[in-house]
Amino acid sequence: MAPDDLDPAVMHLPSPERRPVEAIIGTNIAKRAVFVAPVLILVFGLLRGWEGAIAAAIGCAIVVVNFLAGGWIMSTAAAISLSLYHAAALFGFLIRLGLITLTMLVIIQLTEIDRLAMGISVVVCYLVLLSIEAVAIVNGAERDLEWTS
Repeated sequence: MAPDDLDPAVMHLPSPERRPVEAIIGTNIAKRAVFVAPVLILVFGLLRGWEGAIAAAIGCAIVVVNFLAGGWIMSTAAAISLSLYHAAALFGFLIRLGLITLTMLVIIQLTEIDRLAMGISVVVCYLVLLSIEAVAIVNGAERDLEWTS
């Protein structure tokens, strides 16, 4: 069947395959945080003391929860409809970035925490985990994500 022959109504239905690929990616990222977070905690512990180490740990935890939430949101939206999936991709990303910021602001207001260590650890953890996952997917290391077969 050629792509032009597809019924537009069928194209917007959820996939009959219920593998939550996005949730799998979020879980894989969380697993990789086991290697990234201790390095950040150690670095900030050496540079900023115990407060820096605690702040880095909190920053990494915020990022891990963000990736897990993102995977869950995207998988749930994909199971409902393609349009909701697209909306979740765009607005979910913006909302999750806002929640990261809000969470950090609340923590800063409630506790005496090393703001610099937490802020830098959030940014570094986010970018490093995202980069590692992207490289792993491109290199084919994630066999459980083979949706083309």
